[in-house]
Amino acid sequence: MKKEMKLPVALGLFTMIFAVMFTSLVYIKVEPHIPLLACLILLGAVGVAFGAQWKTIEKGIYNGIIAGLQPIMILLTVGLVIASWMLSGTVPTLLFYGMDIIQPEWFAVSALIITVIVSSFTGSSFTTVGTVGVALMGISHVLGVNPALAAGAIVSGACFGDKMSPLSDSTNFAPGVVGVNMFEHIRHMMWTTVPAFILTAIAFFVLGGSGGNANLQEIKEIQSVLSSEFPIHLLTLISPVVVLVLAFRKLPIIPILLAGVTVSIIVGFFLVPDLTLQKVINTMQNGLQTQTGNETVDTIVNKGGLMSMMWSISLVLIALGLGGVIQALGMFDLLFGAIKNTAQEASKLIATTLASSIGINLLAGEMYLSILLPGQALKDAYIKSGVPLKNLSRTVEDGGTLVNPLVPWSVSGAFFASTLGVSVIDYIPYALFLWLSPMFTLLLAYTGWSIGQKKTNSLENDHTAA
Repeated sequence: MKKEMKLPVALGLFTMIFAVMFTSLVYIKVEPHIPLLACLILLGAVGVAFGAQWKTIEKGIYNGIIAGLQPIMILLTVGLVIASWMLSGTVPTLLFYGMDIIQPEWFAVSALIITVIVSSFTGSSFTTVGTVGVALMGISHVLGVNPALAAGAIVSGACFGDKMSPLSDSTNFAPGVVGVNMFEHIRHMMWTTVPAFILTAIAFFVLGGSGGNANLQEIKEIQSVLSSEFPIHLLTLISPVVVLVLAFRKLPIIPILLAGVTVSIIVGFFLVPDLTLQKVINTMQNGLQTQTGNETVDTIVNKGGLMSMMWSISLVLIALGLGGVIQALGMFDLLFGAIKNTAQEASKLIATTLASSIGINLLAGEMYLSILLPGQALKDAYIKSGVPLKNLSRTVEDGGTLVNPLVPWSVSGAFFASTLGVSVIDYIPYALFLWLSPMFTLLLAYTGWSIGQKKTNSLENDHTAA
């Protein structure tokens, strides 16, 4: 840029973006696409005013989108998984038996445990939410459980595996960026994860089904409709088993999901009467579209397909473009340049790191960026201050991986909201695990537990001068 942007200007723009999005979602109550696009246009105009060429801004948008192509591809693939699992009877089978097993008063803690197990095996919150999460939301609907509570429990359990599983991309990415052994990283995260999970489980145990009221007659009617309209058979569960086995063997997530789709379609041709190739293709494109005569069942099963993901993908594209422009204008560099040398105490350094990861999530909506930028920018500050780097990797995981689903315009937030049918604003109060973990990060930072900061020359000199 011909004119140098100063830190106060960058901070003012950051504040403006957050204010616009918060006002639009909380007070005006509109979908986030247009407000976010307005922020992108305004930021581009500011860049031009500071002398940036349009090619620079355009390249920033492209680079931002390219960085998020993998999660976009996962979104598309999960849409196919949901559609194929509806068509072949996988989700209806899970619903049928799940309504017998899960009781309303135990729904929240049951959903938490189930999604923790699945996400730990798959290492993917997207896969967990897009598969068993959809089935659990269907069960919650039948049992009369508060949808926001159900979504909060599902998201909390799904993100547990995304944070702790050695199969997770982020669990490998965070220590990789910082230069920490992955298993050391996982062990160190237990300091924040275990207490956060215990409190979450206790809260869901107390909340139960939050007023859920199961009507036995209605459940029997829904099960009757499911058994007459869909194949309720153990063979329909082959696809989920294949997904779990392949995930455990550490194959890439997209081929795993595509294998699940393929197996599900093959099973469908054996079990679904009069299934045609035309219906399969139409379902993969638009999701299942059937009329069973039962409104509750129709609401649950008519989901999935490529087109169902377009709301999320369009939002993600705008958010990624915005993050790319912020990077292209050097605004993140200004921010980290100002903060990386300001704190030497472990508490201040960790708090700064956490705030940076959360801030990038709020501004760019991209989880990997919220891990990468603070991890790279603040690594030297940790070394200089004698704070073990495992604290840095843990903090960016807590502030990056777990906070991303709490941002309505983020990759995870947009996907979870559209897939579960509950807005991020509604499920935030119940996604306890996601915001308890960062709180324990701060608690440990200021108490010194598990930190292990070593005195460096600069710290000793500061104490001597004092």
